[in-house]
Amino acid sequence: MERPVAPLRVAVVGSGPAGFYAAGQLLRALPGAEVEMFDRLPTPWGLVRAGVAPDHPNIKAVTRVFEKTASQPGFRFHGNVTVGRDVSHAELAAHCHAVLYAVGAPADRRLGIPGEELPGSLAATAFVGWYNGHPDYADLDPDLSCRRAVVVGNGNVALDVARMLVLGREALGVTDVADHALELLGRSAVEEVVVLGRRGPAQAAFTDPELEELGALADVDLIVRPEELALDPASAAWLDSDAASETARRNVALLRELAGRVPQGRRKRIELRFLASPLEIVGDGRVEGVRISRNALDAQQRAQPIGWEETLAAGLVLRSVGYRGEPVPGLPFDERRATIANERGRVVDPASGAPVAGAYTAGWIKRGPSGIIGTNKKCAQETVTELLADHAAGLLPTPQAGAQELLDLLHARNPDVVDYAGWELIDAHEREAGAPAGRPRVKVVRQERFLQLAGQRKSGED
Repeated sequence: MERPVAPLRVAVVGSGPAGFYAAGQLLRALPGAEVEMFDRLPTPWGLVRAGVAPDHPNIKAVTRVFEKTASQPGFRFHGNVTVGRDVSHAELAAHCHAVLYAVGAPADRRLGIPGEELPGSLAATAFVGWYNGHPDYADLDPDLSCRRAVVVGNGNVALDVARMLVLGREALGVTDVADHALELLGRSAVEEVVVLGRRGPAQAAFTDPELEELGALADVDLIVRPEELALDPASAAWLDSDAASETARRNVALLRELAGRVPQGRRKRIELRFLASPLEIVGDGRVEGVRISRNALDAQQRAQPIGWEETLAAGLVLRSVGYRGEPVPGLPFDERRATIANERGRVVDPASGAPVAGAYTAGWIKRGPSGIIGTNKKCAQETVTELLADHAAGLLPTPQAGAQELLDLLHARNPDVVDYAGWELIDAHEREAGAPAGRPRVKVVRQERFLQLAGQRKSGED
């Protein structure tokens, strides 16, 4: 008598957009498939919860799609589980046909300049996590008593943190910004934010909707220096070519329009600087300023100093020069790209190029920190297509044990695993707490409280 064929079981590590898109695609493509999703936090959604700016609620609406995936009968969520500590890659592989990593790029890139370690010099990743209520950054407590802040970087995250620094309590008070950030940002002394981009306007990494949003802020003058918008011949030729993106063209056109505005003397201001690189963060015991270099672009569009410097007085410096993936125990890592070594989402041995059987990746840890939330849908689909092709070809390893054995192993190692029902209790509490003030939610940020609400710990609180 033939044994019944076990349904495809895939462990998805990471519950952000890439992980949820992959899970949804697997469950739709193969009825009866099972997805075991893991996250080191008790809460799902990844950067949708902890990275998207609080004043962008429409972007967060994508969680409704993820909630539909979570309602599928083959889906299970295991929060508060760290792969590599509570369970190893080898153990996941022993209980599942495949393991798909969608763990993002949690580290920040460094500037590599003197003074970067001074108090008042922070990674934008930490600042974003702080105002979004990420538990790792709840105690960051940035000093906002200064008049001027400098943001180093020219992407959407840089514009997000610049905007958050000038939004008042009234604007933030209807969002899901963390309470500790609402309190501190509400009494911030910051009046001016200078955003530094080492290259020119044609090379800016932000998108035009983010730029338009800055230009529309009430009570904020947005300053762009006309002389810094002059394009070098190579940039001008590229912008006129088919190779240029529509985003770059719109950015340059919008920046030129903004440069023609007359400042209105509003209460706060954001200044966008181009062709300017930080050389040193200066200060006696804490940040007091940034020494910057004026740049020009060479023929390869690389920024080169031209020997002209200035020092900007500032009490806060936020570096926003990119995210970086971190190695996953048991998997090959591409140090240069800071991603799991892969081909179209299949994890590969860098030396031989041979696939690592049953191991896959999606999202930023697959391709690097690029694109918007929707980019992860196509990225995940590419990986899932390869995974399902391997499954159809009989190339996936056969699990040595089943889903229940995996669950038993998890709970034996970690009694505080938060399942999806536990997350729904946390979610309901946060939404109920926000409702009286007209806010989407009031976020929980402490581990003990997460576990109390999820039912793992006894609590005397209501």
